[in-house]
Amino acid sequence: MAYVLHFDTHMGRTQYDTVIAGSPPGRTYHVCYGDEFLSVTDVWDSMEQFQAFGQTLLPILTELGIDPGPPSPLPAHNVIA
Repeated sequence: MAYVLHFDTHMGRTQYDTVIAGSPPGRTYHVCYGDEFLSVTDVWDSMEQFQAFGQTLLPILTELGIDPGPPSPLPAHNVIA
């Protein structure tokens, strides 16, 4: 089952551009938006794939002093590509 995850990151553009991580396995969509502080919404094929990516991303964010905040995961009812 696919999941939509939303983050209010409180990151600026420069911080975001430093940590953007291409296309990890299982992430179907990624959108980053906002003015001063950015938000991120991703669609993941499964929570397990999201959690596996988090094991790579979180140490990088921690090292840079970035707290992405807690995700807001919701099961996707439908995904159209």
